[in-house]
Amino acid sequence: MTLLRRTLLVLLTFVLAACAPLRPQQPAEKRYTAAELLALKPADLAWPATSTDGERALREAALAGIRARLALPPGPERDAALPALFDAIAQYNAEADAARPLLLEALPTLATRDADTQRALLTAAHTLYPAEAAPLLWPLLPQLTASKPFAIAAYTLLQADPGAAPRLLALLPQQFPAWADDPRLTALMQRLQPAVAAPPPLAELLAAPLRPGYPVIVSLQRLGRQQMGLALVRAADGRFVRDAAGQLFASPQLALARSGLAGTITNGNTPQGLFTIVGSGTATNPNIGPTPYLHSKLPVEATPAEFEHVDATGAADWSEALYESYLPESWRAWAPIKEAWLAGRAGRDELLIHGTTLNPAYYAGSAYFPGTPQQGCLISNEDWDAATGRLLASRQLALAQVYAAASPRADLAGYLLVVEVGQPGAGPVTREEAQALVDAAGR
Repeated sequence: MTLLRRTLLVLLTFVLAACAPLRPQQPAEKRYTAAELLALKPADLAWPATSTDGERALREAALAGIRARLALPPGPERDAALPALFDAIAQYNAEADAARPLLLEALPTLATRDADTQRALLTAAHTLYPAEAAPLLWPLLPQLTASKPFAIAAYTLLQADPGAAPRLLALLPQQFPAWADDPRLTALMQRLQPAVAAPPPLAELLAAPLRPGYPVIVSLQRLGRQQMGLALVRAADGRFVRDAAGQLFASPQLALARSGLAGTITNGNTPQGLFTIVGSGTATNPNIGPTPYLHSKLPVEATPAEFEHVDATGAADWSEALYESYLPESWRAWAPIKEAWLAGRAGRDELLIHGTTLNPAYYAGSAYFPGTPQQGCLISNEDWDAATGRLLASRQLALAQVYAAASPRADLAGYLLVVEVGQPGAGPVTREEAQALVDAAGR
């Protein structure tokens, strides 16, 4: 491999780091108290890569890396380069047609590949080529002996043809008799079985105390996540935040991952359900940038004591019943609201509430534009100065500051509730829709 090509691959790997700012080998990040967060102004923050020149340089390097990988001859080096290739294609929405033959050629060989490669290439199939991949996935399914790749393949088949559900429903328990013990397969089985009841009254969930005295971010999202949702803030006193004129605070927020996979799958959508919030910090991920994120954690990722915001002494072990104890009784049997519980059991972590340095133009024409999906976090748009890369306006900073002002706690402890409303294709969640839901909750 040439030095130039090796340099491009290293650069691209760095640029495309996933939603994971807390890796031990990375430098220490800045953590914020509520007072420090409230004192920030957009002009305090800058990210040179968001300037016109900086963004162009990164994009050109990324595209050069994509083309270098596409030019590799068949063999181990190209095989090893495929996961990063498809990550880059999905992020920059470029060269998908040129890379399609490489993915379709690799799929029939996946049974002989390691689990990480299986996951990466099956995720690429779901993200970029579901219809073309589907005929190759049916004969592959019986050879996928781990639950994660099997589930990704099954979701891809459903993406290509929703009518595949009965066939998958028959196959899953045959291949995995103990499927009910696996959170990924449990979630997949729920997807395969048609809903038999309407959800409980949303007003009861929005009014539920969760744990009294803590603020809550409520993220209202569409089924399928293809449209922008809205983030609301419920203060520690249980009332939703409004401005001086009485208008409900409601900020656009995207809960869609680039992969579009279920929330129990690595790099899938933000799971529906309850998270805890344990503070605020700045990320080292270049796609997130310098704007402070709110540090949300799933069940299991957070210990029961951390989730509860109490001392660890005498804390209970995690159980489904403990998770349900945060919910109003009417919601405790509603399986979709437990996706966060299943996702935590499946090992998902570091799903943060953050801003973005990605150029929305990469996703022009999408239903969720101007959203910039990443790897499963909750993302708010930001405006950056094209000449200097300085932050001009940030929905993320506004959300974080409204949340901080709604809390009596310096450590920013609280909760995040992600809940789906309406129907797929209904368009972005509107302020009027959110207001009606809050009014119904009496909050």
